[in-house]
Amino acid sequence: MSEEDDKRVEEATEPENDGPIAGERLAVARREQQISVLEVAKELHLDEHKVRALERNEFDVLGAPVFAKGHLRKYSQLVGVDVDDVFTDYYRMTHMADIPPVVIGRPRTSHELSPGPWIAVIAVIAVAAASYLWFTSRSETTPSPIPAADAPLVPEQAVEESAVPQETVVVTSTPVEEAPVVSEPAVENPPADTGRQSALGDGEVLLSLNFTGDCWTEISDATGRRLFFDMGRSGRTVELSGQAPFDVLFGNTENVSVRVDGSAYTVTPSNPGSRTARLTIMAP
Repeated sequence: MSEEDDKRVEEATEPENDGPIAGERLAVARREQQISVLEVAKELHLDEHKVRALERNEFDVLGAPVFAKGHLRKYSQLVGVDVDDVFTDYYRMTHMADIPPVVIGRPRTSHELSPGPWIAVIAVIAVAAASYLWFTSRSETTPSPIPAADAPLVPEQAVEESAVPQETVVVTSTPVEEAPVVSEPAVENPPADTGRQSALGDGEVLLSLNFTGDCWTEISDATGRRLFFDMGRSGRTVELSGQAPFDVLFGNTENVSVRVDGSAYTVTPSNPGSRTARLTIMAP
């Protein structure tokens, strides 16, 4: 099969993308949720031009692939897009870069060893052994010096002990006063993060939000006043009050529960298969 035939088969088996892929999916979801590029850049800790490069699938601008994949995952969670779909698009676009090079091993050629080097090694070992035996036999025949008969041998330790005067050390025990025990005042538990806890005014409704994970949240009341515009984190509880109805946007409905004036409120995604919800909450 020629190279042209291989190229036709590859083009025929490669799937065609009719809609947005990878970063383009994230850009579409961001526009639908009316989130600006600047807000995404703050959450991802990136410059705006790098966020736009990510939305245009220009992954080389972000550096190594590990950085591009990390920003894609966090961006997907921010706008509520399925991470698996985004990564499937990413690997399909970059699959040629992940294929390892094929290395063909070269056959080893057999070399015949000549006996010349081995004879030289044996000769060197024999000379070294003979030199060792000669030096050893000479050291055994050398007589050791004999000390004089009239000079008594005194151990070095005995000389040192006699030269040092003995001192008597007296140790006196002084009673130690016990330090008074000071009891520390009890520390009160810090109050929980409940956001707005002021008294409700006339006609106002209380919204309680409980986050179990990351969820981008935007809430405005009937007067157009923005009550909350932030990323909800796991374990955070927020209470808001304002005039109903409320205009609400949740980036990930699985990570938030809502109560309206103390009653549970069911939050469902706007579209099947999506975790994003834009809804209007009326007074109970």
